Amino acid sequence: MKKIPHKKTTEKKPVAEEKTNLHPRNPHRFRYDFPALISSCKELEKFVGKNEYGNDSVNFADAEAVKTLNKAILRHFYQISYWDIPAGYLCPPIPGRADYIHYIADLLSVGGQVPTGQQVRGLDIGTGANCVYPILGTQSYGWSFVGAEADQKAFRNAEKIVASNTQLVSLIECRLQPSASQIFNGIIQPDDRFDFTMCNPPFHASMAAASAGTQRKWNNLKRGKTPGGVSLNFGGQQAELSYPGGEQSFILKMIGESAEYGGQCGWFTSLVSKKETLPAAYKKLKTLDVSDVKTISMSQGQKVSRMLAWTFR
Repeated sequence: MKKIPHKKTTEKKPVAEEKTNLHPRNPHRFRYDFPALISSCKELEKFVGKNEYGNDSVNFADAEAVKTLNKAILRHFYQISYWDIPAGYLCPPIPGRADYIHYIADLLSVGGQVPTGQQVRGLDIGTGANCVYPILGTQSYGWSFVGAEADQKAFRNAEKIVASNTQLVSLIECRLQPSASQIFNGIIQPDDRFDFTMCNPPFHASMAAASAGTQRKWNNLKRGKTPGGVSLNFGGQQAELSYPGGEQSFILKMIGESAEYGGQCGWFTSLVSKKETLPAAYKKLKTLDVSDVKTISMSQGQKVSRMLAWTFR
């Protein structure tokens, strides 16, 4: 195993054994067990080394290392034999994505009992090339999914992931969104019924803002600016990272479109990264005939987020 480059320090940082801010059912609450992950995915071994505190880790500024870590996690915890994404597409950190799934399970629970099985049907808006949310939902609870995606290359890759894992074929359907300006329109068909919808909306208002955010991430990783400009170590295409008006505009449009499908969907949900988005979302929801609105706090490490959920039933 190699030594991961780092900024020298004499401080010995304690290692938390458990990430108590993650959902109690999230299997990623504990530090990565790299020997176990390597046993499931030998490709990971070349990226693992000792960090400045003497613990096994990977260089999170290395896009290939991050992608291979995801492969190992999906193989080890979710029995996904094939998973890959094209260069430059979003490579999501699995622990936080899993949290969203588990909080949706709580939302659907009746009397503390989480519903399982393929009769529970979800719609993932913007499933991406990675198809991660449907994978986590099917493998954690046996749910079935429609994954909607507007980018043709991402759509084809998601289809390939599903087709390459036999346990996913009957549970996940990928649908191409014909219009990048629409969210539910063009995806939800007249005979569709969904227990929930989910979405991790584009965060930034432009790719320039996305690049600035990535530079801050690089600075936090103590790597500085990469040669030739900013590198997105977690990847991301324009539609994945930005939307005119940013997160707030996207969520407001989603809320508006949801009114057309209130009889076909149980709960509509979305991640909300910016707390400043919530007042406008609540105001928009008050103009519609919703019967309930919930805001559920979530956090992964230092990042604080929340899940906004609403229903017309």
